[in-house]
Amino acid sequence: MNSPKKILYPIMFVGTGSDVGKSVITAGFCRIFLQDGYKPAPFKSQNMSLNSFVTPEGGEIGRAQAVQAEACRLDCHTDMNPVLLKPSSDKTSQVILNGKVLGNYPAGNYFNGDLKSILFNEAINAFNRLAKKHHPVVIEGAGSISELNLKQNDIANMRIAVATKASTFLIADIERGGVFASVYGSVKLLETRERERIKGIFINKFRGDIALFEKGKAILEELTGIPVLGVIPSFNHIHIEEEDSVSLERKATLATDNKVNIVVVLLHRMSNFTDFERLEQDERVHLYYSNNKEELRKADIIIIPGSKNTIADLIELRRNGIASEISQLARQGKPVIGICGGYQMMGQRIEDPHQVEGEIEAIPGLNILPVSTILCEEKQTVQTNFHYKNYTSKCTGYEIHMGNTLIAEGCEPVNKTNNGISEGCRLSENTWGSYMHGILDNRVVIEDILKPFTNKTATTIDYKEFKQKEYDKLAQHIRENVDMETFYKIITA
Repeated sequence: MNSPKKILYPIMFVGTGSDVGKSVITAGFCRIFLQDGYKPAPFKSQNMSLNSFVTPEGGEIGRAQAVQAEACRLDCHTDMNPVLLKPSSDKTSQVILNGKVLGNYPAGNYFNGDLKSILFNEAINAFNRLAKKHHPVVIEGAGSISELNLKQNDIANMRIAVATKASTFLIADIERGGVFASVYGSVKLLETRERERIKGIFINKFRGDIALFEKGKAILEELTGIPVLGVIPSFNHIHIEEEDSVSLERKATLATDNKVNIVVVLLHRMSNFTDFERLEQDERVHLYYSNNKEELRKADIIIIPGSKNTIADLIELRRNGIASEISQLARQGKPVIGICGGYQMMGQRIEDPHQVEGEIEAIPGLNILPVSTILCEEKQTVQTNFHYKNYTSKCTGYEIHMGNTLIAEGCEPVNKTNNGISEGCRLSENTWGSYMHGILDNRVVIEDILKPFTNKTATTIDYKEFKQKEYDKLAQHIRENVDMETFYKIITA
């Protein structure tokens, strides 16, 4: 198929709900457009996620847009996700605007206040800047397009579609059931000008014989008057990093035999669980998530991940007995690794004099590492090159934290940055803490932590190149199951 010469409008993928596959399909089409000779860039006006990433300039955006930028073979930029919400409690979120903290807002103030019109204008400005450089801009919506109670202040779905004149495609997850009602209801609840933007429907996560859904396609087309352009099968042979915490429910929760068992402590406000995606790809490792004492005891290595509310998560670990279990296992010599908030928890004390996380001003830590942390109002966001321990290999990572950790004299650092700054604290060869997200994406770190537990040689893998090959697989999977000729006719002059 020959690629079209010109694309009139940006392309937008919206959903009948959350976790229907919008982020992954958007990434797949980003790669398709790149393969077909275009200069695509991703865009999501507003994202709500605890999985974030740092741009080369030091701005913070949702991880999904960083993944989609990778699929475009671009460095990510804050214009790709100008508004990011990071829930710090059930009713409060930190608002990131153009990569920097704007403030903490109760949900009522955020959704009902004048702030939303300001953020909408900022989002459109970001989109316009992208559109001047990239063709097409590939937009991802958020959650469901038909949340009528929130629609008046929507800055992520059909209001964006209308404002950008995007050719918009509705994605539905057939795996969860009720696909006819969800598609029909989503379309019929739209206003006329919004409905006119919906140009096609994708049925996602199909299992079984697709031919059996031909009648279903015809029914949906008759009900909505919109073509069903593809039925995309569920897959497990392609690995794409997922941003939505709902995907944690599909992760392993129990230890196994014949592999190195690494447990990630399951926190209520866990952030950046993509830190462990590289470990999941290692054939020597069984990675699982748990807050069960017995499963922690079975682990060879315990990892305490990042948290959006370190103090609240530490209190919860104390309440359910996990905190004392981790401290005891560490004293017995079991390796414990803390990343970002997990690093702070491993220390002797966490102080919050500015009430960044809440009303509790200080709390004892797990007392594993000789460090103490003071939470700060200013957030540190930076990409970093560093050397791990005494290894000569260059490593890469990124920092996202609002804490200043004081390290006792004589404590060995984990990392040395390229500008000579010591980072992290190492109690022993196998027990340490670091602020460095992405530290486990580096081969030298993986080999070091696994060395005491296995003699097996790892399959040589460049994780960055591995991910690029997975984007190609995803693009091919979509091409094989979507009417690409009709799709291109819809979006082409």
